Amino acid sequence: MPSNLQSCTTPRQLLSVLAAGAIVLMVVHGLGRFIYTPLLPHLVEDGLFGAGEGAAVATWNYLGYLVGALMAIRWYRIDQIRILLPVALAVHVLTTLLVTQIDNLTVISAGRWLNGVANGMVFVHAPALILEWLVLRNRAAMSGLVYIGVGLGLLVSSGLVSGTADLLAGAQRWWPAALLSIPLAWWGGARLMRLEVPVRPQNLSGHTPDTTALLDRASIPLFLSYAGAGLGYILPMTFLPLLATLELPGDHWMLDGTWLIVALCTIPAPWIWNKLGAKIGDLPALKLNFMIQLLGVLAAVLWPGAVGLVLCAALVGSTFLGTVLLTQRIGRALHPHQGPRLSAAMVALYGFTQMVGPWLTKQWLDMGGTLGSAFGIGVAALAFGLVFVFFVPRAEEWHARSF
Repeated sequence: MPSNLQSCTTPRQLLSVLAAGAIVLMVVHGLGRFIYTPLLPHLVEDGLFGAGEGAAVATWNYLGYLVGALMAIRWYRIDQIRILLPVALAVHVLTTLLVTQIDNLTVISAGRWLNGVANGMVFVHAPALILEWLVLRNRAAMSGLVYIGVGLGLLVSSGLVSGTADLLAGAQRWWPAALLSIPLAWWGGARLMRLEVPVRPQNLSGHTPDTTALLDRASIPLFLSYAGAGLGYILPMTFLPLLATLELPGDHWMLDGTWLIVALCTIPAPWIWNKLGAKIGDLPALKLNFMIQLLGVLAAVLWPGAVGLVLCAALVGSTFLGTVLLTQRIGRALHPHQGPRLSAAMVALYGFTQMVGPWLTKQWLDMGGTLGSAFGIGVAALAFGLVFVFFVPRAEEWHARSF
């Protein structure tokens, strides 16, 4: 059956499906989550809330993302995805429209929490549905291309915010994201709902999947390193433009330029790290990835101002998606029969650590610390993650010892 499907699947169909997946990820991640980063300094300047309250709003959004990922672990079957994926996309659109109309901090936080729930569910469900469709056509290796939508989302969000900065104010600044989300979510969701995927999960070998423990001496260090990565990258990905407004003159191009640099560096990142992992091995590539990302966040701490901001934006933007792809690929190699369970668990872990980052930043600011020094939390987290990467065994060596 897979061979027949492979032969009758055209490049145009493959491109259409991958584009639909990339677009829905762009909608929920770029226009839902990460557009808040370039918006934050403008919302603070407009007096909608302060920097500490803005960090709290971010925390609520990341908490929602964690809840959405956990819900995706619970409801993961294809028939459930067909119901929940369009519902989650609709929730994204409605909650983004909601925040265009309100200036109450409690309601904003609630709306951003619900938007995060939708984001977490789509971020697990859409790639999972596409992967099932690709596996039946023997094209599973192409599934990672959907994550290019995250980088495109960063670029689009940067353009929307900087292009309307002088035209909108306060809650009105959410309107571009809300209006663009409607047609994109409609088209991407409708295209994915038409995918021909069996309702019951299939195993290519025809046997019941292995149910070995998800956590063992091989995977625990990987999960710990991933936790460090989630906490380490989320600080610049949430506060870098705000830090620019605190460290640079009011007319400096880097006020909007930091997010643009992040976006431009993020777009080719999945392809680069995928190729590098194939060439030198996923584990060596992951170690290099952590080192580069660590230097990026450290630069913002050691060199306040334009130099540190540029280095942080470029080095973090070019690495954080690579961390995701390499870690998930290593995890699947260590536990080849875990499938969606492993992916969903990692997304949930990432969601938890991303929630902790803005919360820790708020506590630091409330104690009188500066935003620049708060990036030291990210440095420590990435150093923690880098250490544990060295305790992750190579998959072939691990399986050889297991038998």
